[in-house]
Amino acid sequence: MTDAQLIERIREAALLHGDFTLRSGRKSKYYLDKYLFETQPDILAALGERFARHVNAEVDRVAGAELGGIPLVAAVSMKTGKPSVLIRNQKKDYGTAKQLEGKLNKGDRVLIVEDIATTGGQVLEAAKVIQGAGATVVKIVAVIDRMEGARQNIESEGYVFDALLTKKELGIEE
Repeated sequence: MTDAQLIERIREAALLHGDFTLRSGRKSKYYLDKYLFETQPDILAALGERFARHVNAEVDRVAGAELGGIPLVAAVSMKTGKPSVLIRNQKKDYGTAKQLEGKLNKGDRVLIVEDIATTGGQVLEAAKVIQGAGATVVKIVAVIDRMEGARQNIESEGYVFDALLTKKELGIEE
């Protein structure tokens, strides 16, 4: 799938117009419903290929936060052969009582994949969980940067940030 085709598929599958409240609490006239694009096999495969370009010899594992990051991290893991780690929003209080699922070793170098970055709050929480387990976050890559502060917030915490697409590239203007 070309970049232009991917952009068109995401727009067609997931771009909604109206009055929305985002996770950050901000109001928006548009909403990119990640579940509408992440559940389309052709889009998910194309995203896995593009995320795979960010995986190099520095990366031991790929990680994604629930719920939107899970299909993305699975696609990247399958494309690259790198093991994955799933990050729960909060530690479960039953069974193994873990916040991280999968194997993560102290010293592992991790690429975190994110769905849509607005302020970067959720992915920063995920990065802290990874670091708290003794691993290093080498890079955070989002599918879409809404260009509303995520890059600045993530980079101000010392992380490297990139996005596959921006709202501008998707032709979205508020």
